[in-house]
Amino acid sequence: QVQLVESGGGLVQAGGSLRLSCAASGRTFSNYIMGWFRQAPGKEREFASAISWSGGNTYYADSVKGRFTISRDYAKNTVYLQMNSLKPEDTAVYYCAAYNGLVYYRRNYYNAASYDYWGQGTQVTVSS
Repeated sequence: QVQLVESGGGLVQAGGSLRLSCAASGRTFSNYIMGWFRQAPGKEREFASAISWSGGNTYYADSVKGRFTISRDYAKNTVYLQMNSLKPEDTAVYYCAAYNGLVYYRRNYYNAASYDYWGQGTQVTVSS
């Protein structure tokens, strides 16, 4: 049973920082693409960032590039999203997700439909 558990969300003022964590368990995640998506009220879920578990390749949406940094800790089986210079428009529920990038190499990392496993989400609220 694959489990992804997010933590680290909260309320922060504009310009502040938060670090989200995604603890993965239930299998070996080598070859997996780990992604962060977000969904604001009344909007569709959108891609924020992704990382290849073993290769360390990172990907960012234009809206977060230069402000967010994704990373992973092999020993802790955890993926992080460091969010700096937060803006009110970053307010959303943030979800961690995963899929096997080796088996499903034709899938696109920026497409939510590519991901097979999802966490429960963590709320991030940025006040102006």
